[in-house]
Amino acid sequence: MSRYIFTFAMILLAALSRLLPHPPNFAPITALALFGGVYLDKKHSFIAPIAAMLVSDYFIGFYSGMEWTYGSFVLIGFIGLWLRNHRGIRTTVGATVAGSLLFFIVTNFGVWISSQVTYPHTTAGLIECYVAAIPFFRNTLLGDAVYVGTMFGVYELAKKYIPALSADPSTVKA
Repeated sequence: MSRYIFTFAMILLAALSRLLPHPPNFAPITALALFGGVYLDKKHSFIAPIAAMLVSDYFIGFYSGMEWTYGSFVLIGFIGLWLRNHRGIRTTVGATVAGSLLFFIVTNFGVWISSQVTYPHTTAGLIECYVAAIPFFRNTLLGDAVYVGTMFGVYELAKKYIPALSADPSTVKA
């Protein structure tokens, strides 16, 4: 039960943080997708970031191209599943950077492919789209690093005080 409450609290906090004023692309969802892959059972590892997005998007507003954003978080969840068996500071940093890059590549490809006017459907148009998005990548990477460090750190600390959190996520239901 403690694991379920802790997981729900993480989803709720991630969703709420998207509702508070913050710099563009400085959000916890990539961190939640990585966190879910490492610490939750496989089913919930993908549900956690999508649930946080759905809850917050309900209040922020749904938007065109959501499938690219949500899809990128599902893919980042797979990075988290890989990280589960390759834990360490270097691999966690690498997974965080990989998640940020994956989000950048997938979502901006979605902007380009969905664009009817802004970017021509040519190689030059795709490059133009990625170049225009570079200023947002800084916040994406910074936000992901801050939230991964916070989520993983808080969870590891909490495991010392809440024994149920130490159980193997592949054998425990959230």
